[in-house]
Amino acid sequence: MNLKNIAPIGYGLLLLGLIAAPFLGAYPVFVMKLMCFALFASAFNLLLGFTGLLSFGHAAFLGGAAYVTGHAIKVWGLTPEVGLLLGTAGGALLGLLFGWLAIRRQGIYFSMITLALAQMLFFACLQAPFTGGEDGLQGVPRGKLFGLISLQSDLVMYYVALVIVVLAFLVIVRTIHSPFGQVLKGIKENEPRAISLGYDTHRFKLLAFVLSAALAGLAGSLKTLVLGFATLSDVHWTASGQVILMTLVGGLGTLSGPLIGSAVVVLLENKIGEFGNLLAALTSVEWFKTLGESVTMVTGLIFVICVLAFRRGIMGEIIAWMDRRRGGGGKAGGGTGTPH
Repeated sequence: MNLKNIAPIGYGLLLLGLIAAPFLGAYPVFVMKLMCFALFASAFNLLLGFTGLLSFGHAAFLGGAAYVTGHAIKVWGLTPEVGLLLGTAGGALLGLLFGWLAIRRQGIYFSMITLALAQMLFFACLQAPFTGGEDGLQGVPRGKLFGLISLQSDLVMYYVALVIVVLAFLVIVRTIHSPFGQVLKGIKENEPRAISLGYDTHRFKLLAFVLSAALAGLAGSLKTLVLGFATLSDVHWTASGQVILMTLVGGLGTLSGPLIGSAVVVLLENKIGEFGNLLAALTSVEWFKTLGESVTMVTGLIFVICVLAFRRGIMGEIIAWMDRRRGGGGKAGGGTGTPH
């Protein structure tokens, strides 16, 4: 079968699995957290995988929007949908500011400027009184959607979050397959040629940066609504490193890669202790019980293995393998060059 035919089937099965997950024993709050990180990684992949811009400061949009949404709902008493919109707008505004300052630089200079700006926001959140400092912004109520639908039930919140994430993912898909998305791919492949064709590449990159920041902000806003708090870890540089890891492990420049990568990283961080206990029970090696205390080490090991053995990422390697099976020969970064 052609990849274009397989991809919709795979996404359809994934959607059905997510719809049925609460009834199959999955913990709704955990799956919602995973969905938020999947959206965060997909937003980052739009910038790096399809535009070629490596941002080290994407945590600023996730965490900044999380604080905006939490403050709007808890302190101002706004409804959840307004809080989400304000958080997304806050992420977009930060993206516009960061992009305007950094977009004319290239390579490591661009990356370091985004990191510096994100760290400035981190220290601002650490000192600002309305963020709660090191304690974070706690006790954010879910409220009622449109003033009618109570989100106190995890099951109701789950399906609302699922709808939001699916719609945001469809926005990313539509963007990538639009003429605008094709220009972004052209800029990534050969920016001088795009300039010679008359495109204002700085404007296109800035638009991509703002869109990516807005979607990352939506992920942070939704995370605050789901968990009921926003903390400094959301805006710390480690969150930026985490989303880079998710994207690279899953498959850079593929639509499905960030979804898989985020699932791998989040499951590792949350379930590695249980997995270690299982290995200890099976092998009688007590050391495995300490895996839960060494999440960073295990995650780093997984990253090293992926870099050495799966340079295209999990989905990138699968797509390239399927291309070779079809006689397409495969291309670096995702086989035929068509994202899946």
